[in-house]
Amino acid sequence: MSTDLNELNALVATLKADQLAQKEKEKRDAWTKYVSLSMICLAVLAAIATQKGAGFSSATMKQLNEATYNQALASDEWAHYQSKGIKQSIFEQERDRLIAAGATIEPKLAADLAAKVEHYESDKRDITKIAKGFEAKRDAARELSAQYAKRGQDMGLSTTFFQIAIALGGVCLVVKKRWLWYVSMSTGLLAALQMFNVLLMH
Repeated sequence: MSTDLNELNALVATLKADQLAQKEKEKRDAWTKYVSLSMICLAVLAAIATQKGAGFSSATMKQLNEATYNQALASDEWAHYQSKGIKQSIFEQERDRLIAAGATIEPKLAADLAAKVEHYESDKRDITKIAKGFEAKRDAARELSAQYAKRGQDMGLSTTFFQIAIALGGVCLVVKKRWLWYVSMSTGLLAALQMFNVLLMH
């Protein structure tokens, strides 16, 4: 009977020792809960950075399309300008041919030729303004596309830092090295600063 009692006491002592060891292990590894929570936060921030980066890419493409559209409109206007110039040149040559031939130009014909030349000159001035307006819009769209592309590139860098931070956090949970968590959080902080810097840029 005393042997059974001794065995029971030994079993209880072993169970208590195991329970105490388990509590000690849980206490030692309690910080890993915070690692998991921080990885969730970093993953959310990485998703936001990825979405914003995609938005900047879309804005870049939109502005490039706008620039191409305005360039096409400007090219059309310059072609129109050239056609007006050709017509003006034809009337100027006709006037000069008549003068060179020594023909007496009737006042009405001379006035008509001068009016047509002036009309085409006026049209060319108007077309020049329109074409330059389209070119200004094209240049503004190109400038905006370059800005959006730069912001997208910078946001991509932020996303990369977030991914590195999350990977380090995962390794930290596997090997249970607290210093890896600190490195992960530092990288995550760097990524967050990069992201907010890009978002605050104008």
